[in-house]
Amino acid sequence: MQRAVFCQSACSQQAFFQSARSQPTYFQPACSYSLFSPPAFIARRLLLLLIVLSTIAVPLYSGFASAAPLIEWQGSWQQGGLLLGRIQPGQRISYQGEELKTTANGQFLVGLGRDAPEVSTFVVTNAEGVAVETQHKISSRDYHIQRVEGVPQRTVEPPSEQMQRIRADSALVSAARRPVTDKTDFLNGFSKPLEGRITGVYGSQRFYNGVPKSPHYGLDYAAPTGALVKAPAAGVVRLAHNDLFYSGGTLIIDHGHGLTSSFLHLSEILVAEGSRVQRGQPVAKVGATGRATGPHLDWRMNWRNVRIDPALVLQSFPASDE
Repeated sequence: MQRAVFCQSACSQQAFFQSARSQPTYFQPACSYSLFSPPAFIARRLLLLLIVLSTIAVPLYSGFASAAPLIEWQGSWQQGGLLLGRIQPGQRISYQGEELKTTANGQFLVGLGRDAPEVSTFVVTNAEGVAVETQHKISSRDYHIQRVEGVPQRTVEPPSEQMQRIRADSALVSAARRPVTDKTDFLNGFSKPLEGRITGVYGSQRFYNGVPKSPHYGLDYAAPTGALVKAPAAGVVRLAHNDLFYSGGTLIIDHGHGLTSSFLHLSEILVAEGSRVQRGQPVAKVGATGRATGPHLDWRMNWRNVRIDPALVLQSFPASDE
């Protein structure tokens, strides 16, 4: 497989072609050195090198030569962001060594984690097997420190007899998020699952009862117990569990292509596993179950096993009818 590397943020394919083809095809000495005098010999060698490079560049980019960008992007290029990309139909795209699922017209999703590196690298391969590597810069974020007091101490430092349950809960959640289906419900955008004051944000470092724990990966909405939670987008219910150790009542909806929404600390779940829901449909009620100090909704989103920021998703992909 042939592979070339270029930076999409720095130049386009067309600019590459113009650069490759604008190299001189001859060298005129500025004075009467022979072709074997040192300056002329060096220039002659450079000329041969340029000729070789120009003959390589064109076939290497065969199938990619157009004024259009290699990948069209929509979304937020910052840590925690979700990206919707598009390549030409018939092409394939790989990220971190894995080929991504694409729609019939070449659309695909990519999620950027809380601590995503400064640069993301993608490889686009055409029908002839020619591959082009392209990179994109990712903006870093500063995260808050949040101290939460009054949570049940057993959820801060779980007793040893609870560890088997915690591991089983984690396996259930991982299995619910694992499917990467052909569904494209995400293309219609997202709405808030409820209206309420934001009390917790994505990425913040959490201290529970003074004990440092993992960062918070959700968007917390303050709301009274029993307030309706609505599906932010259509999808299939992958998990509906009334009592997980940390998250209490937990609901996971699959929006397609490995993108899921999770709703935590629920008092009641209104839909069953395997059922299909529509955006705006009531799916649960706010509660204070699991590791919580009071009633609120913790909304989380994952692209595959990457935790992304729901606030950035709402910003980048608002529902099409809003």
